[in-house]
Amino acid sequence: MELTNEDLEVLNSKIGLKHLLANKRINLQKVLTETRHELKLREIQAELVKLQLWVIANNKRVMVLFHGGDSSEKSTIIRKILSHNNPRHFRVEVNLPYSGQEDDGGYYFKKFIEKLPQAGEMVFWDRSWYNRALFEPILGICSEEQYEQFMDQVNNFDKMLVDSEITLIKFYFTVSPEEQADRYKELHKSPLTRWKTEHWIKDTKKFWKQYKKLKDAMFEKTNTPHAPWIEIDEETRELELIAAAEHLLESIPYQKNK
Repeated sequence: MELTNEDLEVLNSKIGLKHLLANKRINLQKVLTETRHELKLREIQAELVKLQLWVIANNKRVMVLFHGGDSSEKSTIIRKILSHNNPRHFRVEVNLPYSGQEDDGGYYFKKFIEKLPQAGEMVFWDRSWYNRALFEPILGICSEEQYEQFMDQVNNFDKMLVDSEITLIKFYFTVSPEEQADRYKELHKSPLTRWKTEHWIKDTKKFWKQYKKLKDAMFEKTNTPHAPWIEIDEETRELELIAAAEHLLESIPYQKNK
């Protein structure tokens, strides 16, 4: 492999040397890719700190939704995006659907309203109220009537948030069935990550046909000018993470040069 001067500079950086020494057998192309990713991520994380300081100083309220299949590993992306931010000024909320969950018959959006961001705070949802548009009908958590009611109300709910001067960002991570299968095998092999696969919904043709129909309906109905979906369709976790972080930075008009 012929290395350029820029390649050599990357490899001789502290991060490059770390990746070079990580394995006995060195794959230079892999080392360069991993090093460039980490350098880019650190650059973005520094900007995310600036963004948070701007949110705090200006009493802004930010809410970011993360949706997608199990293999998109939304919780990992959220954790890495926030790894250098001040935990006093952000919250991570989780709304995991499960087949034993019961609807209490009340106003569906109530529990989400109770967790809206305060002034100077960012709230990140690992799955949100949009579970009702995606997983809940398949798992039998909601009825057809409840689903239809949600679809009739959700755009107004999103608009209420935006009209209340909450910055609402909606991410959807698309992963191909082939990539999902590869990620499942990789995670399931290790006892350190096997737990992540325990509650994955089985990859059946019937499920994916239902899920795709619901996803398409959600995009068609709820991809609005005031609250558009940002779909991220990348081949690797690293590229998914970079794309999400860059969209987050682009979506909030923080002062980049300070």
